[in-house]
Amino acid sequence: MAIPPRPHPLARSAFAQRLDGLLAKSWTLPGNPRPPLSPDYLWQVGAKGFDAADERSNRSDEDVADFRERLARLCKALNEQARLNSLGHTMAYGQLRAAIRTRHGLGQLWRDRPALANTPIAPPIIVAGQMRAGTTRVHRLLAADPAHAGTRFCDSFNPVPPVPDHRPLKSALALAMARRINPWLDALHPFGSAREDEEIGWLSLALSPAAYEAQWHIPAYIAWSEARDPAPVYREFARILRTDAALAGNADRPRVLKCPQYAEDLEALVEQFPDARIVVPERSREDILESAVSLVASQTAAQSDHADLAVIRREWERKLDLRHQRTKQALGRFAGPVAHVPFDSLNRDWEAAMRKLYADLGLAWTLDAQAATRGEQARAQNQDHDAHRTQIEGFDAA
Repeated sequence: MAIPPRPHPLARSAFAQRLDGLLAKSWTLPGNPRPPLSPDYLWQVGAKGFDAADERSNRSDEDVADFRERLARLCKALNEQARLNSLGHTMAYGQLRAAIRTRHGLGQLWRDRPALANTPIAPPIIVAGQMRAGTTRVHRLLAADPAHAGTRFCDSFNPVPPVPDHRPLKSALALAMARRINPWLDALHPFGSAREDEEIGWLSLALSPAAYEAQWHIPAYIAWSEARDPAPVYREFARILRTDAALAGNADRPRVLKCPQYAEDLEALVEQFPDARIVVPERSREDILESAVSLVASQTAAQSDHADLAVIRREWERKLDLRHQRTKQALGRFAGPVAHVPFDSLNRDWEAAMRKLYADLGLAWTLDAQAATRGEQARAQNQDHDAHRTQIEGFDAA
């Protein structure tokens, strides 16, 4: 479906508007052409400095082929459908180049230390709910428990630790820039460079659409990916998780995993961790939809001058239905512990809701768990979750 040319300057920050103009102007200067979003060029710059064998280290031929095909199809959709502005083009280039570079870095790490990718870990706790259904709240309450482990934001977006490990600082700088581009960012999802967060970065490294579909209009890639077996993505995910657990020294504690994409791919994730426990946050479809549209519009507005709220809404109505169906199907085949957490129960009495969740999963609600979750709840209450609504008003006014 074609998107009508409808710029939304009121729906993006002034900083993003200026940066977009500066980038466009910079590409008119001699010797500074716009970098192409082509798989061959991205591979050339992303793999620079690495051995060709690094891509295949600890990966099957099927997993290597899956990544290459995903890259080609994603680039095609970006070039033919996304209608990115200069800022969006730059962000897409940076993300895909980083995915290729980190993929090779992981391969190099696994060539040097092959046991890392096969580290035995405690059965994880999977938070598999729709985006905007309370998944972040439940995830962070669970991860706050000292009996559990979480994934730091900085480790999700760069699972290869440098020496010295400057990932928290680098992520803090990246978040500072992201907040200038999108001042509604923390209202949509409260970030911290070393704070427990979702593993969307690991999925992006295998070119799952999880992060990309919330930024760019790429329907051909989304349709292809939804019809494709995600097993190669989650085999890579499992290797990264086991590596991260070994390096962090918390392989003996259940990792609390969370990403809305899990609701769509739950069977593939459970195939990697059949002894997992599953938590399903639940919220009314209309409330989820309104919040999801707000999030996607916020990300899209800065990167395209042709973002259309009606198109975004139709896509996420379809997406929510697909994820609901796939979660239901996966749970019907899962024999392990499952806890359902209604959004209203968290608002009414979050501690009672957590006690029930622990009981449903067969976990111990200890004094340490109570103290840690109360601290996390107090922290969350000090954050503004509604400021991003002003951006939607910008779409309406444009």
